[in-house]
Amino acid sequence: MMEMADTQDAIATHCPYCALQCGMNLVGSPGRVRATPRRTNADPGGLCQKGWSSPELLDSPERLTRPLLRAGKGAALRPVSWEHALDHVAGRLTELRRRYGADSVAVFGGGGLTNEKAYLLGKFARVALRTSQIDYNGRFCMSSAAAAGLRAFGADRGLPFPLDDLAEAQAVMLVGSNVAETMPPFMGHLRRAVQGGGLIVVDPRRTPTAERAALHLQPVPGTDMALALGLLHAAVTEGLLDREYVTRRTTGFSQAWGVAAQWWPERAERVCGVAAADQRAAVRLLASASRAYLLTGRGTEQHSTGTDLVSAWIGLALALGLPGRPGRGFGCLTGQGNGQGGREHGQKADQLPGYRRIDDPRDRRHVAALWGVVPGELPGPGRSAYELLDTLGTEAGARALLVFGSNPVVSAPGAAHVTDRLKALDLLVVADFVPSETVALADVVLPVTQWAEEDGTMTNLEGRVLLRRKTADPPPEVRSDLTVLRELAVRLGQPAGRFPSDPEEVFEELRRVSAGGPADYSGITYGRLRGNEALHWPCPATANAHPGTPRMFLDRFAHPDGRARFTAVDHRGPAERPDARFPLYATTGRVLQHYQSGAQTRRVAELRDAVPESFVEVHPDTAARAGLADGDRARVSSRRGAALCRVRCTPDIRPDVVFLPFHFAGAERANLLTNPALDPTSRMPEFKVCAVRLDPADHVDGDGG
Repeated sequence: MMEMADTQDAIATHCPYCALQCGMNLVGSPGRVRATPRRTNADPGGLCQKGWSSPELLDSPERLTRPLLRAGKGAALRPVSWEHALDHVAGRLTELRRRYGADSVAVFGGGGLTNEKAYLLGKFARVALRTSQIDYNGRFCMSSAAAAGLRAFGADRGLPFPLDDLAEAQAVMLVGSNVAETMPPFMGHLRRAVQGGGLIVVDPRRTPTAERAALHLQPVPGTDMALALGLLHAAVTEGLLDREYVTRRTTGFSQAWGVAAQWWPERAERVCGVAAADQRAAVRLLASASRAYLLTGRGTEQHSTGTDLVSAWIGLALALGLPGRPGRGFGCLTGQGNGQGGREHGQKADQLPGYRRIDDPRDRRHVAALWGVVPGELPGPGRSAYELLDTLGTEAGARALLVFGSNPVVSAPGAAHVTDRLKALDLLVVADFVPSETVALADVVLPVTQWAEEDGTMTNLEGRVLLRRKTADPPPEVRSDLTVLRELAVRLGQPAGRFPSDPEEVFEELRRVSAGGPADYSGITYGRLRGNEALHWPCPATANAHPGTPRMFLDRFAHPDGRARFTAVDHRGPAERPDARFPLYATTGRVLQHYQSGAQTRRVAELRDAVPESFVEVHPDTAARAGLADGDRARVSSRRGAALCRVRCTPDIRPDVVFLPFHFAGAERANLLTNPALDPTSRMPEFKVCAVRLDPADHVDGDGG
């Protein structure tokens, strides 16, 4: 049983789940800890059901508390000492690297890891293992948004303005985001827009967020580009283009308009299904507001054309003069708890800390000097997340994988194939605090601390760095991820001082390494964070304490010429379209009670009881044609596999679309269906649309996987 670090007294910390990182106080004594909301700049002082119930996980009877080792393939996992487990892992890694080369070992991280863990994990891979094969599950979340942001603005910060700015918004367009369920306290920032009839939602489903909208645009899945181009066409032809802003602050408009000119709203309607009148009304509503924002989420980003899709929405925002202006803006809503910081400090395949590039000679020299290695010893770019997983256990891929903070058996697209690849490894090591579905396949399991049992920083969706404080002691034989990395690095021949395990010491090193980079944290310290300073990066070290940068791009964008870039993009549609065998579109997403792969939330009784199993949301007419009714068990099949789900009938979904949440395991995995087709720029898989068939659960057909 966990023990409060200081019983009864309220300890200020942050929620363990989404990128809002809502403030909370933990109060109580062992076995009776409760969470209460705490007002911060990032949230209006509320917690959702997940946040309220999060302390239950601290005392979960399923908690991993001892290292586990499998003596051989097919053998059961057995408890062993830490020394035995770490010696075994280091020995096997050394053997595989000597026999097959450094890239025979891969590392897979997570967007929920603290900045300190993400930083040290990247350093461990490049210095201790010297492997290029490292990526993380954030590739499945924010990679398209990040690529489009870099392309347009020269920098990637999900929200380049503080959340508080949204509270004064008169109009907000939310594209592919159901914040009322995925981050409910966020709706508090939209209160004025909702009450004033200024909320526009773009989503193929009538979600709880869409129900609050004055205007709901409901496109066919995979046709967001046609809609975005139709909206840009309407902005220009209706006289709503901010010509002065476009001339002074952007470049590339004429090329972008050369494509959009062919997408008048009536043509776009024939492709996306959104009425031309609604397209024009949406643009007028956004353009007429003096304080307006356009925000995107995973619904428009998780496509094989996701980078271009976000670029199209950025083009609309630029045409209306929104980015880089007080009271206006464009932003992407980061999902995972440290989805922003997790993509800044080195666990991406092409990245070094501070959002530096691993293929840039100057960046390599800077980082290598501070790490005490020769630049030539740092590996180059590696494979992206799905490509890394897809090649595991093959001649071309890694033979060993170390997983920190991720559950790819449930979260990866084409989940059955990824599971087979994990089983083909010579060595699978998983560090986690609950027995996830990926843990169940591991050869070695390392029990690590969870959110309330360690200090560490997180960077929320607005780029503000937060200190998540230790509030409880971990079980006696549980170690932190930082300690695990240090112990493995030493066993692999690294000097002990090169891999600190104290979070503040790691952060001090991160500060130095990030200095001068796009994501500069060098002016941020634990001391300033303990003092509750609201510090947004970039925050360089200066003689007088730098206040941070809550609002980016007010004077210039991050490209050398200071201008934002339009990108000429055109509609291509999804990689896979419905046909006679698979006549429906499937899309996936989250529900209020669960988070990511569900490894945590499915172990909280209140959340599990509320949504105990997967379901398929379907129009009643579509269900009837498949011989199904509300509450029946259904089989949803794609070209890659089939998932079993409970039918939920609703007239609010398009008749050609079904929706499945992705939080569930085993035969209920939505990602048994999803298409791993990749965006050519971001390498984002196409989670949000694939072709499926709906049948009764006992139906068996060889075409459906």
